[in-house]
Amino acid sequence: MTPSATDVANKVTAVTLRGLPHIPDRIKRLLLGGRSITLDGNTLDTTLQLMLAGQQMLGLDGLVADDDHHAARVQLELLAGSFKKHIPVGAVTDLTVTGAVGPIQARHYRTDEPGAPLLVFYHGGGHVIGSIDTHDDLCREICREGRAHVLSVDYRLAPEHKAPAASEDAYAAYLWACEHAAELGADPRRIAVGGDSAGANLAAVVSLRARDEKAPQPALQLLLYPMTDMGGQTRSRTLFARGFFLTRSDIEWFNTRFVGGAQVDGADPRVSPLLADDLSGLAPALVVTAGFDPLRDEGRQYADAMRQAGVPVDYREYGSLVHGFVNFFPLGGGSAAATADVISAMRAHLTRAGQLLSG
Repeated sequence: MTPSATDVANKVTAVTLRGLPHIPDRIKRLLLGGRSITLDGNTLDTTLQLMLAGQQMLGLDGLVADDDHHAARVQLELLAGSFKKHIPVGAVTDLTVTGAVGPIQARHYRTDEPGAPLLVFYHGGGHVIGSIDTHDDLCREICREGRAHVLSVDYRLAPEHKAPAASEDAYAAYLWACEHAAELGADPRRIAVGGDSAGANLAAVVSLRARDEKAPQPALQLLLYPMTDMGGQTRSRTLFARGFFLTRSDIEWFNTRFVGGAQVDGADPRVSPLLADDLSGLAPALVVTAGFDPLRDEGRQYADAMRQAGVPVDYREYGSLVHGFVNFFPLGGGSAAATADVISAMRAHLTRAGQLLSG
């Protein structure tokens, strides 16, 4: 069978990405012809600019190159696998979590740190693509550098499972973690929730539901460039609509498959936490955004809204980076530095939570 143009492009992209960490910054600038990209007061990271330029030369723009969601899933798996580092941690175990409507697959990353906290992690991918495997290296890095256990959750995806199926699984996994943290070797008093993009959306929704149902509140919400308003019409969605990894077209494609024909619509707080009537009483939050991300402004708005409701918020915007940067840490450059900073901040917040509980 003759490989498709997309298959060829993916293979070339994989080779390029594997080489990026080994190219000196001055050579990267030469390859870009000395040109830089500055928008809205931010200058794009050189490593990411070169990555994006390579994708665009191959005719790739965004996460979705095919209308078939199965093909989109395969494309992301190939991209994520092309620069994996296979970071060593204490142990990695695949397990099954009891959900409301059936078993949920999960992966536990164990740290050797005694009495370490546990992060329940939800992967990104617009609620349609992405998996435990696409975020394996990131979870390993959080486990190793954050000295925390990580439980990565393989929640149900759309369009096979429309909203709110993903958040039902996310919440069930969180409750399971609360009951079984000690068995995993983690501190049951310090269970955080977190994720990137759609996963951060789920973490925010889990925190809201835990408050409303009087379940234990997470020790921390780690919200990495969260989707907070499905129907948002922000300046950043327009300014970064194309050319910066996640496109506005991608967002609309994901949302159509997630909430189109679902039990809930895009204005429901169960999928758009920014639209919740009350954000008070939530867990402390570490909210992270990227300067060249169409989701930047709604992440900032959610941080502001929680802060105004009395929630402790640590908001960090990395102006030179794009959506997805925490998955690009193996490429070096600003993505690696920012990811290290985020993990360090997470560890500091969870250490502080432990001190408050002990005090």
